[in-house]
Formats: sequence, structure tokens, C-alpha cells
Amino acid sequence: MRDFRFMLACVLAGVLSCVLATQSAFCGEKPADSDKTQLSAAFDRLLALAGEWEEQTPKDPATKGTTVVQYRLTGGGTAVAETIFPGTKIEMMSVYHRNGDELLMTHYCCVGNQPRFRAKIGKDKNELIFEFVGGSNLDPAKDMHIHGGVIRFADADHIRSEWYEFTDGKQGDTHGFDLVRKKK
Repeated sequence: MRDFRFMLACVLAGVLSCVLATQSAFCGEKPADSDKTQLSAAFDRLLALAGEWEEQTPKDPATKGTTVVQYRLTGGGTAVAETIFPGTKIEMMSVYHRNGDELLMTHYCCVGNQPRFRAKIGKDKNELIFEFVGGSNLDPAKDMHIHGGVIRFADADHIRSEWYEFTDGKQGDTHGFDLVRKKK
């Protein structure tokens, strides 16, 4: 009899849970913005970057002159290819794409490695933080590589990106770019 009561209590608890879940879903209670929804919106913002961008006054002495960054859609609009320093010896590409509920990026660096990142929303929906999740052709404990970064969306024509590198397992230089959409 004791086992029957325990089983009946479990069934009733399960039914009550289903009723409460159904009630909240159909009674106008809206869930808070989820990370999935925010990352989907962030990917839409990346898609909207398509075009040519430039920084007239680079803060990074390594770039000497105008920094040009091109964004284009690829894969039938399922990925964004970012090319920095196009047509130069140090041309690099990063590809942003969705993987289910995740937003991922792979950076094809001029030093010959390919670090990979997973994005998360930062302080607000205008900040996208990229966290290192691995890579190819690199040992993160010793090889120089880009280890993380941030893209901040100011408006449709202005973004700020910052990328920091690691060498010997320690954070090194940060490279920042204040980019403006190039008008046609």
C-alpha cells in the first residue's frame, strides 16, 4: 500500500507540473528573452554588415594606413565572411555561422592557425563576446593566436571590434578597430 501511495503522489506531481506549465504557456506569461533569441538577433546584425567598412585613423600601429574590412554573405545567406586587409600579404578571413542555437566563428589567421569561438551576448544586446573553444594548427598553451574578442554595434554604420591575442598561454596585445560603413 505504501508503494501505491508513493507512485500515486509521483503521478499527481507530474500531472500538476504539466498543468502549471500549460497554464503559464497559455495564460499570457511570456518567457524572458532567451540567449537563443538574442544570438539569433545578433546573427541578423552580422548579416546586415554586408559591404565594405574602413577605419580612416587606425589605432593599431601594425595597420599603417586605412584598415579595410569587407563583409559578404556566403553559403546561401547562412554565413558571414569577414575579410580584413583584403588583397594584402596579411589578408585574413573570419566566418560567422549558426550551429543550432549557437553562434560560432572561425578565424583564418595570417600566422597559419584557425582559432574557433563561440559567441555570447555581453552587457547588452549591442555587445557580442567571442570566447575561444579550440582551433587547428595551434597549441593554445604556447602558440600565438587570437584568443577572444568583442564586437560592439553602435548603429547600422558603426561598429567597434577588439581582438586579443595569447602567446605562451598569456594574454598579449589587443587589436581594436573602429569601423565605419563605406558609402557608395
